[in-house]
Amino acid sequence: MNIGLFFGSFNPIHCGHLAIATHMVQFTDLDKVWFVVSPHNPLKNKDILLIVEHRLEMVKLAIANHSQFEVCDVELSLPQPSYTIDTLQHLQNKYHNNSWAIIMGSDGLVDFEKWKNYRELIANYHRYVYPRPNTPESILRNLENGTFVNAPILDISSTQIRDVIRAKKNAELLVPDIVLKYILENNLYSEI
Repeated sequence: MNIGLFFGSFNPIHCGHLAIATHMVQFTDLDKVWFVVSPHNPLKNKDILLIVEHRLEMVKLAIANHSQFEVCDVELSLPQPSYTIDTLQHLQNKYHNNSWAIIMGSDGLVDFEKWKNYRELIANYHRYVYPRPNTPESILRNLENGTFVNAPILDISSTQIRDVIRAKKNAELLVPDIVLKYILENNLYSEI
């Protein structure tokens, strides 16, 4: 089985994430998309992260009715901060019958050389890259061992959603209803 790993903090998961994942399973050779909830991305500020249990639960709720999606909590049992190469090697050893690919936004290509063992990632794991605003065209032209997937661009960010919730504004249509209900019932993001 060909599985695309969609890494993220998912703080919270939103409709943009789901649109990209849906596009990937419909318009590429990926059989499934696993949402890998990262406890800590070494290139991001850990202070703004909601505890991982809440983020995992929101992903589970958001994808519950999608048979081609799964939540993956493997990074919770690996050393932190989480590095993509370590996660992929762990999954390759555990599920050796699957092939693994990385799903990433084109903006991630800008700093890809900062990723741990990035050359090994390029050599061993195909990258499916979706468009993000303001990515230099030269980076996309030189995509090595990757496919640019013209997935829809929804200008939604988790930061924007946290700001909307903190301001007590309406976040409907930005996150799945079940996720918004969970956020409100647990009073999440009101203080972050």
